[in-house]
Amino acid sequence: MLIGGNKEKVIANMRDAAERGDLNCKVETDDPVLSQEEREKIIRKYLDKYRTFGYRFCNVCARALTDTATRWLNRDTRIEGLENIKEIHDGAIVTSNHFSPLDNTAVREAMNKAGYRRLFIVSQETNLAMKGWIGFLMNHEDIIPLVNHSEYLRKYFDPMIRERLRHGDAVLIYPEQEMWFHYRKPRPPKRGAYYYAAVNHVPVISCFVEIRDLQDKENEEFHKTRYVMHILEPIYPDPAKNARENSREMMRQDYRQKVAAYEQAYGETLTYDFRTEDIAGWIPPEDRERVSV
Repeated sequence: MLIGGNKEKVIANMRDAAERGDLNCKVETDDPVLSQEEREKIIRKYLDKYRTFGYRFCNVCARALTDTATRWLNRDTRIEGLENIKEIHDGAIVTSNHFSPLDNTAVREAMNKAGYRRLFIVSQETNLAMKGWIGFLMNHEDIIPLVNHSEYLRKYFDPMIRERLRHGDAVLIYPEQEMWFHYRKPRPPKRGAYYYAAVNHVPVISCFVEIRDLQDKENEEFHKTRYVMHILEPIYPDPAKNARENSREMMRQDYRQKVAAYEQAYGETLTYDFRTEDIAGWIPPEDRERVSV
């Protein structure tokens, strides 16, 4: 299932970014663009309602919708490596490659099978401005909004993360930051996810989603796809190291594992030279024209 319209401009943005080595930049063309005033207004509104009865009621509804959608969307998803985390029963940071608005459902399905009742997702505050049913889920599902402001991080974001981890929940943080649509390759991570694992003394559940093309078409641009969720070896902070040292080492280890998972899944060495095959299921314009002739 694809979300959004024509992706040729997005793919062109990915190609340009890969060629200049900017692998964590924004490439989507339809994301909400907010002024600083609008950002502050939307996060204040979220914080005001976060602990109200109305929010809790909508949260229950949103979680029920998400759970139903997760089961349906991942009816053909294969999960490998659950045995790697069978000893983890408490809070954990989860990392995965980010290539779709719906890829978190594969993570959620895996965490449900691992025994976690809830998966919280760190999401940029601009996503709270989305409309329709996606906007409803973004505002009422188990979302932890991320605002790049030191006071917000200290007063709200850090305590939210700490609360969920102490409660024994899984918290998904995308270390690649921006979504690259249907991009198969793991991208170099940023340090934030591993910092929160280190300071809260919890493991990182390292995941990589392999995307397999199917013969049937989703639309004229894309074939349908299915996922293979690989749960890799968990990464633990070293009690002999401080948070900065741990976060850097955990980040490097997670990236090594994701690269190895990619190379094993696709049978090739990872490079960031851009190819058509890097975009799962994509039918380039020249192939579409050839078929239509």
